Amino acid sequence: MDLNIDTLHKRLNDIVTSPNQLADSIADLFECPITIEDSNHHVISYSQHKDDIDQVRISTIINRKVPDKVINAFWKKGYMPKLIDSDDPVVIPEIQEVGLGNRIAISVRKQNEILGFIWAHTSDKTFTEEEVFLFKEAATYVKKYFLKNRQHNRKSEEGYRDFFWQLLRGDLHNTDDINRQAKQYNIQLNGDKTIVVIRFSDEVNEQMEKHAYYLSESQVKVNVITRLFDDNDFIMLVGLPKESNSKQLLYDFIQQLIQRIGEQLNLNTVLGAGGLRYEQPQLIEQSFHQAKNVLKLQEQIPERLNDILLYEDLGVLQFIDTLAETRKDEHYYNPYMERLRSYDKRHQTSLLETLDIYLQCDSNVYRAAKELFVHPNTMNYRLKRIKEVSGIDLKNANQKTNIYLDLLIDSIHKT
Repeated sequence: MDLNIDTLHKRLNDIVTSPNQLADSIADLFECPITIEDSNHHVISYSQHKDDIDQVRISTIINRKVPDKVINAFWKKGYMPKLIDSDDPVVIPEIQEVGLGNRIAISVRKQNEILGFIWAHTSDKTFTEEEVFLFKEAATYVKKYFLKNRQHNRKSEEGYRDFFWQLLRGDLHNTDDINRQAKQYNIQLNGDKTIVVIRFSDEVNEQMEKHAYYLSESQVKVNVITRLFDDNDFIMLVGLPKESNSKQLLYDFIQQLIQRIGEQLNLNTVLGAGGLRYEQPQLIEQSFHQAKNVLKLQEQIPERLNDILLYEDLGVLQFIDTLAETRKDEHYYNPYMERLRSYDKRHQTSLLETLDIYLQCDSNVYRAAKELFVHPNTMNYRLKRIKEVSGIDLKNANQKTNIYLDLLIDSIHKT
């Protein structure tokens, strides 16, 4: 076949409603098997093929999804970042260890959002420059299919986004109204849901958006129902399965997202947090505020959070802002802290810091000594001086809790 731009347009113009016919037509034009996948690497359609295909294509067709080991290999060898970042086709040589033959692939995107992928099983065939250009042109027809299919389900992209913002702001209270809009935009709000926010310290650019959208869409253990960018925050509504380990699934999702985006794009700081899980959509607003509170504390007192990502793990830190406001309104000060602060200033000691570390270490002398790089005997001596100088009873749980909270407030105010 004499393949040129006119031939391609003539062949593909009228078939964007049929994904199977689309795959077959692209395969005929480029004379190699074609697979069309969504952004999660689930098979949308695939062309007919002869006998000379590899094990990966067979497994992908049987399971209707690209095997995880293949996707992992693409990440390790740097092909997935290229597909995410580039609008041009990417040549992928044979990867024998996973049973993959030669491929050429291209991402199908709407602006910075990955809609899916086209994979050509080239075998021994090498695409010419003209064929590479035409393969990119063929991707525009696959894009039309994706968009037409999505428009059927999501009638208005702007309305869809507005609906998510209304949920985040708590503007919607009537269950019937929420369910009606959710049905209109094909958003499944059944089951437990939470808000996850990924925060970038670097200014968000197109490349970062592409990677964030792709990584959120390619999750299998949690369901990213919808998402959007707000300045440097990537906000996701995440659906969770009814499983006893749903908390761990959520934690792993946030941790992996932070790690992958940070490593792939060599970013300075990426933070992530999740709110409580709720079944009622009216409470999405609460989960959103909770996630932002975790992020705020991660920025203010990172050394105290010990890699906490979820609001439920904050403990008393959930209420620290409210307590700080109460203290301020009452012109409150902690006498024990003031005595130690004054003593430290006069004698160039660090008794207040020692007490702070001791309480952070759950009143464990040996852990606190290790943290301060001192001998346990030295630690015990300092604790004795703390009692003498301040008058605090370190065996009194109420006194210890009170000063621990005031030390937390103090450390937040210092930032």
